[in-house]
Amino acid sequence: MSPLRPAGPNPAPVVSNASRAPAARPPAGSPSSARPRARRGFAGPLAGLVLLALWEAATRLLAVPAWVLPAPSRVLTVLVTRADVILPEAAVTLGEIVCGLAVGGLVGVAAGLAMARWPLVERAVGPALVASQALPVFAIAPLLVVWFGFGIGSKVAMSSLIIFFPVATSFLEGLRRTPPGLVDLARLYSATPAQLLWLVRAPSALPSLAAGLRIAAAVAPIGAIVGEWVGASSGLGLLILHANARMQTDTVFAALVVLALISIALWAAVDAATRRLVRWAPDTLSR
Repeated sequence: MSPLRPAGPNPAPVVSNASRAPAARPPAGSPSSARPRARRGFAGPLAGLVLLALWEAATRLLAVPAWVLPAPSRVLTVLVTRADVILPEAAVTLGEIVCGLAVGGLVGVAAGLAMARWPLVERAVGPALVASQALPVFAIAPLLVVWFGFGIGSKVAMSSLIIFFPVATSFLEGLRRTPPGLVDLARLYSATPAQLLWLVRAPSALPSLAAGLRIAAAVAPIGAIVGEWVGASSGLGLLILHANARMQTDTVFAALVVLALISIALWAAVDAATRRLVRWAPDTLSR
């Protein structure tokens, strides 16, 4: 018995779904998928080397004085010859940044959870959060030095003050944007408000929290350096302040290079940790 055919003299050919399916991607570990990632990995360092080469050529060809703009080679010389001075100061600043990131992150997470759990807390704390970011950091830093002293406490407080706002607001936004289907399902099973917050909203908000932590890692050094400028006995900020007063621009650039490397390493560490935290939500842009 012949199979059924569509009515009409010239039926249109039937195209199967298999023929419409796109070509399969190469496996993640295959050489073809690793090549684009390798090219992306080399793009940043290559652009940096080109920029340094142009900088070096411009300072030599234009005979720019070293106290105005030192050449990269001169900055590298200072990094090597004064490493015994720069590295201990960098260790102090790194400790302040890490402590500030930890304290600010914890306070930001706690504030986000409290505002999501109790709307009254959000109405009371929300304006204070915005006001804390509207005030200039140089106006707050002297007060923190008076309250916490010239030690690490005032620098940690300044870093925490800058950090906790992006963490709290990002986490709160993620808690608000929980998929309605998950909320309805939890309520169908008679979940309490606390269970709904901890078991449904908080896990769904982890990608937003990860974004806030990445922003916090990028801005964390600002608080530590500003605190060291206002009042400190050690740190990269104090070293930059003294070198700038003596017109030692090469030392200023060397300290800035170390500070930039610290910031990049800290951001990379936080990015790697948050990617593992939300590995169930893959980054589709990197494919």
